[in-house]
Amino acid sequence: MPTVSVDKEDLWERLEQRFSTEEFDKLCFDFGIELDEDTTEEVEALIKQGLPAERPQLKIEIPANRYDLLCIEGIARALRVFLGKGKAPDYRLVHPTGGQSLIEVTVAPETAQIRPYFGCAVLRNVKFTQRSYDSFIDLQDKLHQNICRKRQFVAIGTHDLDTISAPFRYEARPPKDIKFVPLNKTQAYTAEELMTVYESDRHLGKYLPIIRDSPVYPIIYDKVGHVLSMPPIINSERSKITLNTRNVFLDLTATDLTKLNIVTNIMVTMFSEYCEEPFTIEPVKVIYPDGKVVISPDLSSRQTDAYASYVNSCTGLSLSAPQVKGLLERMSLKVELSPDGDGDKLLVSVPPTRPDILHQCDVMEDAAIAYGFNNLPDKFPATSTVAQPLAVSKLCDIIRHEWAYAGWVEVLPLILCSHEENFAWLNTPDDGQTAVKIANPKTLEFQVVRTSLLPGLLKTIRENRSHALPLRIFEASDVVFKDTARERQARNVRHAAAVWCNKTAGFEIVHGLLDRAMAMLEVPHIPGAGAAPTGYYIKERTDPTFFPGRAATIFYRAREGQDVEIGKLGILHPSVLEKFEIGYPCSALEFSLEPFKAKMSAMWTNDDV
Repeated sequence: MPTVSVDKEDLWERLEQRFSTEEFDKLCFDFGIELDEDTTEEVEALIKQGLPAERPQLKIEIPANRYDLLCIEGIARALRVFLGKGKAPDYRLVHPTGGQSLIEVTVAPETAQIRPYFGCAVLRNVKFTQRSYDSFIDLQDKLHQNICRKRQFVAIGTHDLDTISAPFRYEARPPKDIKFVPLNKTQAYTAEELMTVYESDRHLGKYLPIIRDSPVYPIIYDKVGHVLSMPPIINSERSKITLNTRNVFLDLTATDLTKLNIVTNIMVTMFSEYCEEPFTIEPVKVIYPDGKVVISPDLSSRQTDAYASYVNSCTGLSLSAPQVKGLLERMSLKVELSPDGDGDKLLVSVPPTRPDILHQCDVMEDAAIAYGFNNLPDKFPATSTVAQPLAVSKLCDIIRHEWAYAGWVEVLPLILCSHEENFAWLNTPDDGQTAVKIANPKTLEFQVVRTSLLPGLLKTIRENRSHALPLRIFEASDVVFKDTARERQARNVRHAAAVWCNKTAGFEIVHGLLDRAMAMLEVPHIPGAGAAPTGYYIKERTDPTFFPGRAATIFYRAREGQDVEIGKLGILHPSVLEKFEIGYPCSALEFSLEPFKAKMSAMWTNDDV
């Protein structure tokens, strides 16, 4: 959850009320946020020692999807409405006065190669103080780190409109053709040179890879060719905003249109309160290469229906539609009773500041928050159910218990691993159609979701090399494969695997472990592809993960004529052991439990559970 630091005295002034720490903590809890820290005592201690200290801060944790609460302006606004001290503001688009036309931004076709979407707005006659200016910059940073995913999806630029000339052009050019003076610099650089200048910059260096390898870089020009910014890296020194800025031009470039609209709306609605006419925003006309014209931002409310009966069914309450209406209005939603005489139906207007409301269940959650979670009635369920494990979980428990009884140790490695560990270190090629890859991994250790249990087991042995031999470990858990036929594009498969590490190879050890598992599953051993109706057998295979001539495939026959490969076992190849830094021979076994689910479901009754 993001943490927002707000000036304590400033917040009390906005709320027109002072709170003790305990009182404000309770208010936060009631509203669905959390007071993490009050720095008043620390500040007072520094002052007593004669040391310089900032004003007391309140550090508040907010839900990750409440982008409207990422600044003191949004928090104070929402809490005022929640406390009944005011109504939710009405955000309005106001066209320029004096018959002036809207500012225009023309988007060039080349931008489709890098960041195709553009959003913008103008805040007129803004009056900044140092605290509101700092909050303005801080909100940008929090949005960049949160919904913008470190500027990959959306990048925000802010400019002093009085230092540049409309109309504007959003283009994409080769880096050698771009030259300007970047923010807080006095010298002009080409875009190529900026990649070197900011390479060691702690703040901006992490954003360079977003565009570095692109043949063209995004760039925004004004009417006379002055650069506004090179998103998502840096703005121009010429158009930087200061405390004296009165007219702010916001530009936003994006690769995701939905996130662009959300971020644009949050930025302009939060800080439009500092305009001479509060909560007014001047729109801008954006002209795309295909001739499409978009007026940015779009502050229209989204209409949705909610029903008092649904709210009551989820919360256990017995509220009327007018009562639900009152609760939702405390959460800054605009609600009307249905004009068609339906006493249950509510017409809800979702403001542009609430992109988190996607469904009637979100409206119900807001009503429950306003009512108070602690005030909801405690009730026994109207129906009683008896839980029982899934068939595959029961199978898994049988394997786990039997292998533990046999003296093997169960381990629980992470389900994420590096790409190399999952493929190259097992001498297995990646066909690009098997593993689910993490789009933005935090470290190289978490690049893919494992498709085999072996990497985790081998890493466990590597980290426990000081233990006495033999090492015999196992795991029964899920692996994940890509599956484009499913809505979620992936499927989980329950596997069981074991590794034996000793001074001798121990192929017969893992083979015996397989036989024991099958005996407990009541699956008989059969000689091979013969006439036996059901059972399992192994057959020699060639697999680069295993030593040549010392590997086998495990086949399972559920019914005559239907033999399926369910796993493999063998002595691991020396090159595999070398990559995992294991100095002793190892034998490994891995097979799927999925084919046995139907057999086990037919055997078990509710009394067995």
